[in-house]
Parts: sequence; C-alpha cells; structure tokens
Amino acid sequence: MRMKFTKMHGAGNDFVVLDGIRQALSLTPERVRRIADRHFGVGCDQVLVVEKATRADADFRYRIFNADGGEVEQCGNGARCFVRYVHDRGLTAKTEIRVETRGGIIVPRLEPDGQVMVNMGAPRFEPAQIPFNAEKRALTYFLEVDGGRVEVSAVSMGNPHAVQVVEDVDRAPVAAQGPLIERHPRFPQRANAGYMQIVDRGSVRLRVYERGAGETLACGTGACAAAVAGITRGLLDSPVRVATRGGELTIAWEGEGRPVWMTGPAVTVFEGELELE
Repeated sequence: MRMKFTKMHGAGNDFVVLDGIRQALSLTPERVRRIADRHFGVGCDQVLVVEKATRADADFRYRIFNADGGEVEQCGNGARCFVRYVHDRGLTAKTEIRVETRGGIIVPRLEPDGQVMVNMGAPRFEPAQIPFNAEKRALTYFLEVDGGRVEVSAVSMGNPHAVQVVEDVDRAPVAAQGPLIERHPRFPQRANAGYMQIVDRGSVRLRVYERGAGETLACGTGACAAAVAGITRGLLDSPVRVATRGGELTIAWEGEGRPVWMTGPAVTVFEGELELE
C-alpha cells in the first residue's frame, strides 16, 4: 500500500498526518507501528487520520493512533496540526472547524499570528468518566506504585491523566515510574502520567509519559490536565504557561463546567510517500 503523508509537530510532539478523504487507507496496528518507527518508517509519536465527518454538527472526523498501534480518544497537539493541515491543503476555507473525535467534539481555530487555539471541551473529574477506579470523587488520590505511594490528580481531557506535582521536573522519575502509572490497575484504559513543577502561579514546567507512546517532547491534553489540576488544587491561576521540552503552550480555564482553551504552534516539517507491505 502506497500512501501520501505529511510530517508535522506541535511543540515537538510529532505526527504523521494522513488524508483519508482523498486517498484510500487500510490501517492496521502493525502498519501504524511501521509508520511510527523512527528507523524503518517515517517516525512519530502519533499517526493522525483526516476523515469525513459522520455527524451533522462536525466538519471532519479526527482519528488518532499511538506509536504502539492503538487508537485513542484525544490528542491536543495533534488537534492544532489537524486544523492547519485541512486548511493548508484546501480541504476547508474555514479558520475555525468542529472536529469529531472518540473523546468528543473539539473546536480548533487558526489565529492571525499563526498560533492555533483549540477548545478542548470541559474536563471531567468523576471517576467513572475518566475512567478511574475510586469509590468517590476526590481532589487527589494516592496510587501504590513500586512499593511507595504517589499523590495524583485524576482528570479526563477526553483521555485519562494522572498528574502529580514534583519539585524538579528534570529529576522526576518519568522513565522509570511513568510506565507503571500508565498501566496502573486503577486506570482500566491506562493513563497519561504527568509530572508538573510549579514555577509561579501562572507558569509550570511539564513532562508527560504518554499512554502508548512513552515520554514525548510535549503533550497537549497533558498540558490541559496539568493546568486544570493545578487550578483545581488552588496552586495556579488561569491562564497558565506550560513549558514542555519541545516548546510552550498556554492553557486557559475558568472553572468546572467550562471548556479548556489551549494555544500553541502547529508546524509542517515535510511531505512524502510511503510504501507499506
């Protein structure tokens, strides 16, 4: 199977974007893993697929596959790349679009300065909606991890996140502990493990071990979840500047029931064709 692709990134979180409207695609987990492989394929954290909407209230359908081949609900950095992709390739003339995902409707918008703002929807805190195994909702929870206890905020941004506050994000045990939190039994659909260092009430530093991808240079939904967790705990004020290893995102949230707004870059790197067996 031969396919045309575009390589993009949002603050270093990189993607292979496939047009499923103008070309026929037949993706399997094995093919996704091959595309994402940095030695034998193109290389990326996630593969993004543009499809026709299946709902009357949406302009497009947005599918996300992690590097391990699994399809997931949401990807915030990918959402910014998505709107730039469909606009730059003439699939729409709109600068603001409604996009259906497995995690719900999102609304990305191209800004005049080249940045992209995305309405990521309202965060969810009820354990059953995350999903997270807990008898009742709490501000934070303790997870038993590798013989110790870790305090996390559990929140869904269309996908599950476990956010913990650390003193020094550079020294956080992301590589060792992240996989254990990702697959913790209290998260039945696995989780993204976030490590947030608070710089001041308006800025944080963040690293995220992403479900199905490992640590990435940036995680859009992870940045949203971290800002929401910090605001909910009374540690941060909106808007929050989130510094990742790949760049900076700005997250604004006015409280429960309100949508989270994420602003950041979306960059096209190169285009090409790939032959898959």
